[in-house]
Amino acid sequence: MLLTVDVGNTNITLGVFDGEKIVGTYRMTTKMQRTSDEFGVDLKSILSDYKGKIDDVIISSVVPGVMYSLNSAFIKYYGVTPKVVGPGMKTGIKLNVPNPREIGADRIVDAVGAYDVYGGPVIVIDFGTATTYDLIGPDGEFLAGITAPGIRISAKALWEDTAKLPEIEIKKPDSILAKETISSMQAGLVYGCIGQTEYIVKRIKEESGYTDAMVVATGGLGKIIAEETDCIDVYDKDLTLKGLRLIFEKSHQSAK
Repeated sequence: MLLTVDVGNTNITLGVFDGEKIVGTYRMTTKMQRTSDEFGVDLKSILSDYKGKIDDVIISSVVPGVMYSLNSAFIKYYGVTPKVVGPGMKTGIKLNVPNPREIGADRIVDAVGAYDVYGGPVIVIDFGTATTYDLIGPDGEFLAGITAPGIRISAKALWEDTAKLPEIEIKKPDSILAKETISSMQAGLVYGCIGQTEYIVKRIKEESGYTDAMVVATGGLGKIIAEETDCIDVYDKDLTLKGLRLIFEKSHQSAK
C-alpha cells in the first residue's frame, strides 16, 4: 500500500491507497511540535488498520520545519524512506513561469491531480489556509497562479483584530440579509469568498482565452463554496492525495 502525506500550514492530511483506490483518509494538526518518536506513535495509532501493509510513502510539504522529524518517523517506525515532492521529480507538469522553484509543492501536486484526472485546460482552486487559483494549459503547462487569503485567515483576522466580534463557525447563513453579528460575519466570509471565486475565475478565462477551461476545487472549506456557485464544475476533496499517488507512480516508472 502507498501512504500519501500532504503537509499543509494547518493540517497534515494522510491518504492510504490500495492500487488506485483510496481506502482511508486522516488528518493531524501541523502546528503541534512533535519529535520523530511522537510522530511515529501518532502515525502508528492513526494508521493502525494498515499495520505491516504500508510499503511506500510520498510527501508534499509547505512546512519545512516539520520535515526532519516526519521523515525520521517513517524511517524509524515504518522502515521506509519517503519520496518528497521537489525539484527534479518527474510530475508531467511543465512549469512555464520565470521561477519554477517558487511554486509550492502543494500547487504542483494539485495541478498533476487535476490535469491527469480531468484534462486541460483546467483551473484548480484549493481552499486551504490560503486560497489558490492555478491555470494549467491543454498541454499540461502551469501557466499562472493567484494567491488570496483563505476563509479561515479572513475569519481569524475578524475576531482577533476586532474587539467586539466573536469567534464563529464558518458556514453559509440562511440569508445574506443578516440581522445579527454572527450571521453577518458568516455572510461576509462565505458570500465574499463566493464573489471572489466567481470574479477571479471569470478574469482567468477572459485573459487566458481558455473560456472552456474546467474548474476543479478542493480543500477543506471548498465544498461550501462549490455548492453555491456554478463557476466550479467539480469539487474533489481528495485531489491532492490523488496527485501525490500519480507523482509517485511517475517517479517510480522513471527510476526503472
